[in-house]
Parts: sequence; structure tokens; C-alpha cells
Amino acid sequence: MTKPTDNPADPFKKALAEATKVLADDPDMTVTYSVDPSGMTNEGVRLPQVSRRMTRDEVLLARGTADAFAMRRKFHDAATATKYAPTGTLAREIYNAMETARCEAVGARYMPGTAGNIDAKIGHEATRKGYAEITQAADAPLPIAAGYLVRHLATGRDLPKGADNVMNLWRGFMEESAGETLQNIDHVLADQAAFARLARKVISDLGYGDQLGDDPDADQEDPDSGDDAEEQEQQDSTGDDDSEEQDSESSPEQSQEEQQDASQAQVSEDDSADMQQGDEAELPEGEAPMEPPPPAAHSDADPNYSVYTTDYDEEIRAEDLAEAAELERLRAYLDQQLEPLKGAVSRLANKLQRRLQAQQNRSWLFDLEEGTLDAGRLARVVANPTTPLSFKQEKDTEFRDTCVTLLLDNSGSMRGRPISIAAICADVLARTLERCSVKVEILGFTTRAWKGGQSRERWLGAGRQQQPGRLNDLRHIIYKSADAPWRRARPNLGLMMKEGLLKENIDGEALEWAHRRMLARPEARRILMVISDGAPVDDSTLSVNPANYLEKHLRDVIAMVEKKKAVELIAIGIGHDVTRYYNRAVTITDVEQLAGAMTEQLAGLFDTDPRKRARVLGMKKVG
Repeated sequence: MTKPTDNPADPFKKALAEATKVLADDPDMTVTYSVDPSGMTNEGVRLPQVSRRMTRDEVLLARGTADAFAMRRKFHDAATATKYAPTGTLAREIYNAMETARCEAVGARYMPGTAGNIDAKIGHEATRKGYAEITQAADAPLPIAAGYLVRHLATGRDLPKGADNVMNLWRGFMEESAGETLQNIDHVLADQAAFARLARKVISDLGYGDQLGDDPDADQEDPDSGDDAEEQEQQDSTGDDDSEEQDSESSPEQSQEEQQDASQAQVSEDDSADMQQGDEAELPEGEAPMEPPPPAAHSDADPNYSVYTTDYDEEIRAEDLAEAAELERLRAYLDQQLEPLKGAVSRLANKLQRRLQAQQNRSWLFDLEEGTLDAGRLARVVANPTTPLSFKQEKDTEFRDTCVTLLLDNSGSMRGRPISIAAICADVLARTLERCSVKVEILGFTTRAWKGGQSRERWLGAGRQQQPGRLNDLRHIIYKSADAPWRRARPNLGLMMKEGLLKENIDGEALEWAHRRMLARPEARRILMVISDGAPVDDSTLSVNPANYLEKHLRDVIAMVEKKKAVELIAIGIGHDVTRYYNRAVTITDVEQLAGAMTEQLAGLFDTDPRKRARVLGMKKVG
């Protein structure tokens, strides 16, 4: 007999799992719930976690996500999708977004009840990503807008708030460029292959035909193309370079690591060719080649990591991004918004302060044969004169001079309560550590623009170089320097509430920037805490580079920091599993837990007992 559960959400989760299998027409599909981002594999689907409280938003999000995955499972054929998939990154994103919208629209026709649930999911994602606040089409993702437009045209349903804003920003351009093609959506909606051909036509109409690759329906033995075939044969006979490049572009299932290795191998071949050519040219005796030195690598962790341009990057103080009056207003708004939370955070901070001060205080060694007479033990001598006198000596503390840096993710997905709580926790911890004579630095990282900014504009004007590297304008913010007193930096944290500040996140360069700043500090001990809610994401960069480009660089930087051991690195993930990146990390499921996680992590680092320190940090080995 199954033991009854005391979790009120379990019956709902079980019923939703069974309903998802029925909708997907796949009884063997596995359905799980997790705090990690939802997703779908060949074996099953992963849905958003539903807590014991079963709030309305949690239930609607779980239902909408389940219905969306079930519709894709039922109406999507992977082989057909792969056959017609474009080779270019942006074109493929548009293609995938349109196919997802097609599956959901077909499902809404056959099962109208799914439409409302999926609307709730779309609305939740639009709110989380701040789509309602976007005012320019350049700041809105075109693939998402294309998917929204297909869904709207196919179902006739109005989109949720935020999603409709993204669609409307691009709608004029899309209908002007591909309006005639989009009129045929109703006729091909139920036929995935026909819809894929329509999607490719739309992508071409939008101006990205160069990213489509070869036409999968073209007759490869066309007799009229003899000249082209002969020319192709000549090209093939000259070498394997072109064929390798074509293979890498036309095989969408090739792993990103293989693509990157291939590109690196090509770079190596080019370098060796240049060296051979240089050896052939003889230099006059006693003269050195008048060539400029090679440019410095953009990353100490990965010399192959490239940046298209750093001309538009900025490292800026918070007070330079807003007027003093605006900072005070934003700070007041922050205090008002988080008034109910401040009591709990302060209690945790006081607990941390007591633990730190206890380590900083001097201690005594007792029952020694020499030193200062221990008056507290004289009663034993009076009671028994044969008892020897007891002495004590003062012991110096082992608490080292310390600096702590808090590196906060200022990406758009942190908008709302996550960034508010991160700001107030950083504020309270700065005050607490300052009382304990621990220097604190508070940094933030984001980008200056959505979708690339001036870097991308320069790249477009220069002819769209292949794999240009990082393609956006960085913005690294100093909210509080380590030597600045807390009272002077207090208003700066209100800047995180400023509308339009939070954009995209390039974690690797931000972590390397914070690490360099810490290495310049004179303190004997340096601690760097990263607070983030997701993997590095920058649409402009990822659209023209391998999909793991930014994630690989982040892993390389983390490996460098942990190998050098000059800085102790810990991380806290908000609703996102950061343990796959950092050795010392913790993931919290609810943003309300952030204050406790921050204080416990710091307290664990300061603990003198290595076993306690390892237990708090979740380490497998005790160092």
C-alpha cells in the first residue's frame, strides 16, 4: 500500500503528469518537476516546480509549460525539422520559434483548452524578461517576435502583455517584408514540411536568405547546372578546406565543441601558412622585421576568446549613471519595497557579525605552568593547598585581514524581486562586514544595449566578419569600492531599480574583471561571491558564434581563478543550478532564501573548523 503523502501539491503534479502524457500521445514519456529551467528530451519533459503553497501563478505556469511540450511532442517531427533547418544561427532561431508556434497553434485547434494555459506560460516568460518595457525594435528579439506573430495569425488570439509589445515592435517590418508569404499560414499549418518551406521563405523575405544554406528540395542532378557542377568538382579537387567549411555549416547536429575545434584548427593552419611565407622572405642582415607586436589577448583564461571591439565597453561608477536626486529616490523605493524583508535579513546579518567578532576577539590558554596567574582558579588552591597554581596566556587571533567582493548579475532576467532582494542583501552585508573591519566591494555586470549596441552596428557596417567573438558593449558597474565607507555608497544600490539598466549578461568577462580588481588588493585574504540567476546570455554574440561560446569562456575563467587560489570563489544561483560551473556553490529555489544563503556561505568561509566549512559550502572533500 502506497504511503499517503502530506504534500498537497503531489496529487496535482501526478494528475498533470498523466494529462501531459495523454495530450502528447506518449504513455512512456517521463514527466519530472525541477527548479532548473524547464526542458524536453527524447525521454521526457521537465516542468517547473510546484511548491506546497500551489500559488495560482505556479499552477498556470506548470500547466502552460506541460501543454506546450505536449503539443510539440505530438505534432513535431525531428527529422523533418532537421532537413529544412537553416545553417545560420539567427535564421535557425527564427525557424525554431516559428515551428514551436505552429505546434502550439495546431494544438489549440484540436484542443482549445491548451490555448489559455500556453498564454499563461508566454505571459510569465514575457514578464520575467521585461518585454513590456522594451520601446525599440532593436532591443526586442526578432525570433521571439516571429514566433508570436505566427501564433497570433494562426489562432487569432491576442497575446499576453509584454509578448504583444515585442510582436508589435517588429510586426510592421515583418508584414512589409513577408506579408504575402505569411498569408498562406492557414493552408500549411498542419503540414510540417510545407510549413518549414514557408518558414524558409519568410526568413529569406526578412533579409536572412544567406543563412538558409542549400535548398533541401533542390534536384541535385539538374542537367542545366553542368557548369556549376564542373566548377564545384574543380573546387573539390583543389583541397578539403571548402568542403570542411560546408560540412560544418550544413550539419546542424554537429556538436558545438567539434565546430569550435575545427575553427581553431583552421586558425592554426592559417598561422602556420603565414609562418612559412615569412620564412621565404629573407631579411637584411642585422635588421629585425618592422611589424607591430601581436595584440594582447582579451582573456587571461582563454587566449582564443575574442572580442570584436572594446571601444564601447565601460567600467563606470553607479553615481555616474544617475543624478544624486534620482539615486536617493530609487533608494527610497528599494527600502519601501523590501521593508518586510529587512528584519529577517538583519537578524541573519547580526548572526554573521557575532560569528566574525568571536573569531576576531583574543582568546586565552588555561592551565599552564607559567604566564599570568589565573585568579578564577584560586578557589581550588584554597580548598586544596596541594593543588598547584594555574596560569594563563593570551592567544592572538588567526583572523586575517580580509576583503569580500559581491559580484551581482544585473541581467534582464533578474528584473523585479530578485534584483531587489540582491540589492538589499548586499547593502546589509556591506554594513555587517564593515563593522567587523572586513573591506567590501559591490560590483554589477550587464551590457549597455540589447542585441549588440554599437559593437554590432560597427560589425554590420564592416561586412559581417565570420565569428567575430563577443559582439556587445559591456557595462561593468562599481556600486561600492572596497575602500569607500558604506554610508557614502548606500544610495548607489538604488540604481539597480532604475528602469532600463538590466540587459544581458556576459559572466566570464565580468568574473575576470572582478578577479583582477581583487588581485590588486593588499588584503591577505580575498573572497569573491557571485550571485546570478542563469548562464551567460547575449543574443548578439551567440547569433554569430558557437552556441557555447560564452559558457565555455565562463568555465575557463572559473578554472583559472580556482587554479590560482589567490581568490576564494563561491557562487549562489537563484533558481539556476550553478554547481555545474563552480566547485563551491549553492542553488536556491526561492529568492527569499538569498539572505540566508549569503550569510551562511560567508560564515562557512570564515569558520576555523575545516569540516564545518566544507559542510556549509557543500564540498565533497575536506581540505
